[in-house]
Amino acid sequence: MSDAEGSIVQFTNVGLRYGSDREVLSDISFTLYPGSFYFLTGASGAGKTSLLRLLYLAQRPSRGMISMFGEDAITLPREELPALRRRIGVVFQDFRLVEHLSTFDNVALPLRLAGMSEGKLAKPVDDMLNWVGLGHRADAKPATLSGGEQQRVAIARAVIARPRILVADEPTGNVDPEMAVKLLRLFEALNRLGTTVVVATHDVHLLRKVPDSLIMRLDKGTLSDPTGALRYPPRREAVGA
Repeated sequence: MSDAEGSIVQFTNVGLRYGSDREVLSDISFTLYPGSFYFLTGASGAGKTSLLRLLYLAQRPSRGMISMFGEDAITLPREELPALRRRIGVVFQDFRLVEHLSTFDNVALPLRLAGMSEGKLAKPVDDMLNWVGLGHRADAKPATLSGGEQQRVAIARAVIARPRILVADEPTGNVDPEMAVKLLRLFEALNRLGTTVVVATHDVHLLRKVPDSLIMRLDKGTLSDPTGALRYPPRREAVGA
């Protein structure tokens, strides 16, 4: 596959195996475009989490090519990877909040790691907490929050630095259907601001909730793309590209 003009991520014939086991992902090829919304779906064990780990650069592939933001992500020197990762927001299935930090401090963490001063980070963190409906829980520790509240903290932390890509692994798996739709609306709002969103889910009902979204289906480690939609830019205009 040739480089797709305007793309921000491109996988070409990517394979992944752990140790000497058989490949868990085989010949994965797709292109992600700015301002688009993608669902990654498939049965349990299909390889969704493994593919996401490649996408947010927590894992290197066993073979193939990965280009991100115009950089070869495989041959990039290890010391340059953190700068690339800061352009990717991640919502983990198990939240991974820092238990001894408040809601405010968990959300502020990416800004502090990026070197933002305390005087400058207070307003964006407060605004973000209000955006996800948790302004009144700024001082609360994770253990005192409900599952849905913890998930919203995790989302706020993932998007506070306005990443180019947001990757979410089963973000609605631990909340009720009403909260699942609310969380999806948060992702849509971020997507409208120009962030490319990739949501891994086994909930097929969610796939119909986002108009114009594209669907990536994994089956036993291979990616199904019968329409070719993942090889060409979406019809709608990319926002903020």
